[in-house]
Amino acid sequence: MKHTAILLAVPALVLSAAFASRAQNAQAGKPSQTIVRAGSQPSSKGPAEYFTGNVTVAPLFPANASASYSGAYITFEAGARSAWHTHPAGQRLVVTAGVGRTAEWGGRVQEIKAGDVIWCPPGVKHWHGASPTTAMTHLSLAGKLNNIDVVWLEKVTDAQYNAEARTMNTTHALSARQRSIIPIAAFTATGDQERLKTALTEGLEAGLTVNEIKEILVQMYAYAGFPRSLSGIQTFMAVMEERQARGIKDQAGRDASPLPADTNRDEYGARVRARLAGQEVIPPPGGYQLFTPVIDTFLKEHLFADIFTRDVLDHRSRELATVAALAAMTGTQGQLQFHLGAAMNVGLTEAQMRDFISVLAAKVGERESESAAEVLTAVLNGRK
Repeated sequence: MKHTAILLAVPALVLSAAFASRAQNAQAGKPSQTIVRAGSQPSSKGPAEYFTGNVTVAPLFPANASASYSGAYITFEAGARSAWHTHPAGQRLVVTAGVGRTAEWGGRVQEIKAGDVIWCPPGVKHWHGASPTTAMTHLSLAGKLNNIDVVWLEKVTDAQYNAEARTMNTTHALSARQRSIIPIAAFTATGDQERLKTALTEGLEAGLTVNEIKEILVQMYAYAGFPRSLSGIQTFMAVMEERQARGIKDQAGRDASPLPADTNRDEYGARVRARLAGQEVIPPPGGYQLFTPVIDTFLKEHLFADIFTRDVLDHRSRELATVAALAAMTGTQGQLQFHLGAAMNVGLTEAQMRDFISVLAAKVGERESESAAEVLTAVLNGRK
């Protein structure tokens, strides 16, 4: 495997000369606008070392002291793609024409179309290119960290490129905020602190407030235990300290409304659980509830009353966090089946639940997504 780090991404290789000549025309000591006319900058062919197939790079602007990111239009002819690579400061892609493909390491190939916007977080190994039959053009915006904007890795094999693509259909799918809940809950449940750190950062950037993330981490103790919940909270504290040191101000969000003092927590929790199960009437106790009544009391009064009544998160968000945690763990299929149904009973659609499976595949793992997909199929068949 060949790993090559370059100081400038391909789009920036041909930019410097074009902007240097314009800088000479600016009045000394006085900032002014720079207009680069369409067609005035030469395009270049994507180097064979970093691309497969015919690729054209049309530069737009280089990074500078004020804006540490470069921009370019990159056109991939049908079947062309980049090599695997990472971006130390992340990358945004805006598909402007055609149909393409992209995948991150360990995830499934996703289809992308004109109008789609892709955010690749720092350090995430990925590739992108055209579909096998259609060319694709995207706008690439890549930031720089320590004067490096891309680290090139090995070529994408034909087998990796030709894997079955999933359409990035956003109709009735989860929002970016909802999608970001899934890896946060999953990695908290499994104790994978390194991946959780990335997921927490992505969650903040996707629009989750600080208090919403805290609420997810608190809820996780009911499903994964206090040790995993506390470790997740400590990781989030470290993330917040790092962001604050960099001058990033994240939105705190609202606090939870207090539970009314006269609330019958046993009855309230029983009603919430019945609603999650799709039942209008609270059923009589049975099974584990009769065998170990105290656990039923804890479930009703604490989980479904004390926690679920906290209105920082709605029940859809809470169920997304729950099914993500259960899908990431082993030996929880029974609970996962109940909560996949509960997620739909509180308003998540079939399309959104299938999107949940896609996020599991892309962010958590193939094993977890395939196992959860089997359970979801059973749930959907039972609802017909």
